[in-house]
Amino acid sequence: MFRFLRNRLCLAAVLVLSPFSLLAQDFPNRPVKIIVPQTPGGASDALARIVGQKLSEKWQQSVVIENRAGAGGNVGMEVVAQSPADGHVLLMSYVGSHAINASLYKKLPFDPVKDFAPVATLATLPFVLVARPDASFKNVKEMIDVGQKTSLTFGSAGNGSVNHLLGVMFNNAAGTKMEHIPYRGAAPAMQDLLSGQINVVFTSLPSVAGAIRNGTLRPLALTSQARSGTFPQVPTLAESGLKDFDVSPWFGLFAPGQTSAAVVRKINQDVQDILKNKEVIDKFNAQGADPLIRQPAEFAAILKTDLAKWAEVVRQSGAQID
Repeated sequence: MFRFLRNRLCLAAVLVLSPFSLLAQDFPNRPVKIIVPQTPGGASDALARIVGQKLSEKWQQSVVIENRAGAGGNVGMEVVAQSPADGHVLLMSYVGSHAINASLYKKLPFDPVKDFAPVATLATLPFVLVARPDASFKNVKEMIDVGQKTSLTFGSAGNGSVNHLLGVMFNNAAGTKMEHIPYRGAAPAMQDLLSGQINVVFTSLPSVAGAIRNGTLRPLALTSQARSGTFPQVPTLAESGLKDFDVSPWFGLFAPGQTSAAVVRKINQDVQDILKNKEVIDKFNAQGADPLIRQPAEFAAILKTDLAKWAEVVRQSGAQID
């Protein structure tokens, strides 16, 4: 009798779980689309294309990268939030659009937590503080000394952008009062830095890697806790006297909120396998990025922490977008 009941219970469990297991086994059964809510050429786009190519090879299905920029990433995020929750439409997101926008925008057409399922982290990518080679300061300590005596300016891609908020964090940590100069995008900010209109910019490492190599820009410090393997000679802000400064924006994949746990686990495992591939590691490193492997639950915890962390920085900055 006991054996009969045990067998019945096992059969019931299989029947309950099988639809989800079969769904994961059958995934993907058609082309997959990864929505990048930023313009082509940036870090999100580059990382999505590297991983997308490998996923296409692994799944034997096309993985299409589609750029849907606008409203700081909100346009593309809304597309994914409203897509069928079957894993065939994914979001390539990062800390700026997913954690910061929640506090920056008064109203969002989606809930950044409830409407998305964290699937897989891909990488962390430090930002770097850069200046012109002929700047009066050669390192962060000298910059702080100058900044405490005279007015310095820093440019950003706009109010509430990561590079704006990094400047706010720097002012708070260093006791400086650098003036924020917002631009409509990172490119015009860099142009004014190169022409001497502003003093410094916090920007993603890949975007200025070439300028650092050819000496057009001087890297002062990285925002991460550890140095970059790509530019090991560049110190971190923590090493430069701001010991608790540690900001390495993450990048990762999300699915619509109601996507089954089985499909999420499958994509996560496949992405983990890809991130261990030497070719992928080398391509990430060439972008200044370090692969980041985490389980979905760990990714959800990272997002929760960052939502609270960046909410405080946004509050301190006073930035708000209607």
